[in-house]
Amino acid sequence: MLIDEYFSTQQFIYVTTTGRSSGLPREIEIWFVERDGKLYIFAEHFDKANWVRNIQRNPSVSVRIGKQQFSAIARILDEKEDEALWRETQEKARKKYGWGEGLPVELTLQS
Repeated sequence: MLIDEYFSTQQFIYVTTTGRSSGLPREIEIWFVERDGKLYIFAEHFDKANWVRNIQRNPSVSVRIGKQQFSAIARILDEKEDEALWRETQEKARKKYGWGEGLPVELTLQS
């Protein structure tokens, strides 16, 4: 199955960060949207979310979509520099889930 098929059939992805203090893996289940081959997740509590703080320390994460596992690099969007992308991804989330608030984080899957 192609990864695009996972994007359209899955409601959640699982993102594993590395704990910034413990160094242990920390997995979250989270809604996502896709744009141009990248995934976007949203932190309701912005940089107060532990997983966002972990990404700030170490942007290397793993992503599980259905039965597929990928390495990825996370990038926290900047509200000013990434304004158009920020709005577009939030709108995609609103259409998919009825909610799209929060801090967008971009996940670039590694091959």
